[in-house]
Amino acid sequence: MLVYQAVFILSLVWTTMAQNQPDGLEEKDRTSTALKDLLSRIDLEELMKKDEPPLKFPNTLEEFEYSFNEKGQLRHTKTGEPYVFNYHEDMHRWNQKRYEALGEIITYCVYELLEKECHLKKVYLPVDAAEDEPKSFIFMSEDALTNPDKLMVLIHGSGVVRVGQWARRLIINEDLDSGTQIPFIKRAMDEGYGVIVLNTNENYIEVEKPQKYMQSPANDIDEPAEKKEKKDDSQKETKKQRDIYEKYRNPQKEKETKHIPIRDNSTPEEHALYVWDHFISTSSAKNVVFVAHSYGGLVFLELMIQREAEVKNKVISVALTDSVHNIWHQEAGKSVLDWMQEHCRNWVSSSEPLDTPVEFMLPDCPRVSAGTERHELTSWRSFNSIFKYFTHALEAQHTETKSKPTVITRSSNRKKSEEL
Repeated sequence: MLVYQAVFILSLVWTTMAQNQPDGLEEKDRTSTALKDLLSRIDLEELMKKDEPPLKFPNTLEEFEYSFNEKGQLRHTKTGEPYVFNYHEDMHRWNQKRYEALGEIITYCVYELLEKECHLKKVYLPVDAAEDEPKSFIFMSEDALTNPDKLMVLIHGSGVVRVGQWARRLIINEDLDSGTQIPFIKRAMDEGYGVIVLNTNENYIEVEKPQKYMQSPANDIDEPAEKKEKKDDSQKETKKQRDIYEKYRNPQKEKETKHIPIRDNSTPEEHALYVWDHFISTSSAKNVVFVAHSYGGLVFLELMIQREAEVKNKVISVALTDSVHNIWHQEAGKSVLDWMQEHCRNWVSSSEPLDTPVEFMLPDCPRVSAGTERHELTSWRSFNSIFKYFTHALEAQHTETKSKPTVITRSSNRKKSEEL
């Protein structure tokens, strides 16, 4: 705040001087001298230090003085109050960095809950990764690959969310039930599903770039000592001004990093394809269902396009929540669209009551209201409806299987006669 006040005062003084400036070099010199004198009294560096605290934050939830209560709500351990974003007034950048630091801790808290509360196991990708190779991971239940009946696959959206999350904002500001996939996982396991939870945003590891040391080019041209001294002084002054400006623009310079992609998992679409090929397609489950939120819907459609025959053979139902897939941009063929019409449903953000049909121009899949206008809440608000939808799909599948005629062969007749 102090910096902004100083800048405002300077601009005001400059404007006043410019308006009252009379003609003549002498008066101009006086104005210039007065302005320089004013500037010399303001220590911008000191002001900027006071303007923003260091970008250093706690490493644990306990150090942040927050914890989740019995309702799964994040509360301050001393005051019992919800999380406060504006910890320092008029310091949005610092507050945002603090929020992001807390978000990273929340991510690891969710990982821990997936293992301890949901009893899921972490599986690293690629499956043949070397020890020092960048890796991603997914979570799955113990019976995910061996359950002979049914398997549920969960796909989150894009952004900062990781495996087990629908929306970080909901976890911090609402509760764990609305912001994580934990309720879906627990209910699925209670109803006899195996579970696989994708991690489509874990596409690279981030490492710090090595610092570059710039060497000044050798001065091959001989110059008079006086001229060279003036030139050096000018360069030093220019560098000093540039450093002051840079520090004002970005007072705390962040470390430069680079991304190292994870093999076969460098994009959300690539990750889903890898998990399908190495886990889902080889699982024992006859009936596979998907729940995909936001960009996760686009990821599923891309998987469908790339593995159409396999998906049709194994997947019986797909629940999308405010999906951002695009059948034209992704070039989905007629056979894919026909399958989606029959096997997919999209719960979209809407002011209409839950499950009310919502009209849409594109011929991809039926759309119904999620009972909320908030995009990030659509998965949680449609929770019960999604499980009912899957139950109906499973019942229809079992009915269809029973209605298929049994082919009687000589060997089967022989076995029956032997039993008699």
